[in-house]
Amino acid sequence: MMYATLILLRHGQSVYNQENLFTGWTDVELSEQGRQEAKKAAAELKTLKLYPDICYTSWLKRAIHTGQIVLAEMVWEHIDCIKSWKLNERHYGTWQKRNKDVVKQEVGDEAFLSVRRGYDTPPPPLEENDPRAVKFDLKYKDLDPALLPKSESLKDTHTRVKEYYRDVLIPELAKGKTVLVSAHGNSLRALVMEIERLSTDAVVKLEIPTGMPLIYRYDEGLKIIEKVKND
Repeated sequence: MMYATLILLRHGQSVYNQENLFTGWTDVELSEQGRQEAKKAAAELKTLKLYPDICYTSWLKRAIHTGQIVLAEMVWEHIDCIKSWKLNERHYGTWQKRNKDVVKQEVGDEAFLSVRRGYDTPPPPLEENDPRAVKFDLKYKDLDPALLPKSESLKDTHTRVKEYYRDVLIPELAKGKTVLVSAHGNSLRALVMEIERLSTDAVVKLEIPTGMPLIYRYDEGLKIIEKVKND
């Protein structure tokens, strides 16, 4: 018997996705295609009659706005939407704001793939006073500086997302709620790794498309009884 539902939604295409740039913690807007993807996701959730009780998202506006568009399209904007930096995208260090093809040419295929598709290899970290450093973004001013990354591997991202799943999302699911998480490719890969207990080899092959809901249904013991992937 179904008890709780978790809906994972990767934000729609961003302007940096459109331009083939590494984004990471860079706070960029959705493209027009991304906004349409969010509307399509809302239509799918309405068809499935999946109206969330609560929404969680990152501190990055492409994920925030995806969640807002979904709830607006569903005429379901009254629910709480909780934001946390722990759901942010993986931090891409010195690769942020740079063209992916150019970076690949500079570092070579092997080094590029070890970062992009490896589990524990971070990109080169930002220098302390690089203008792209997180400490210069005012929205993080109240966080302990030790928590602010200069780059992250998928393993690093998994560590913070895993804590959030256990400390925040699980307690809501334990109440039998339908929970929507609007986040990012790598933070959601890390979340799926935790939910499905994927190996490091399995998670590096995992792809999560933009704007397509991934749905988990749980029983009262919080055991997954169904996974619905819309693609």
